[in-house]
Amino acid sequence: MNTEEQVLEAMKNAGKPLGAGKIVELTGLDKKEVDKAMKSLKESGAIVSPQRCLWEPKK
Repeated sequence: MNTEEQVLEAMKNAGKPLGAGKIVELTGLDKKEVDKAMKSLKESGAIVSPQRCLWEPKK
């Protein structure tokens, strides 16, 4: 499972919008890796932001 998949999985399992810090806690990944994966997911439209600084998978 690559970093993007791990980030998406953590978001899906949480069932609520998450910030990068919480994703780091849940996955144990490095903050820089999470930020890079989230940037890529944002650009591809896989995640959306319902609130400032919080992200969730696109439905």
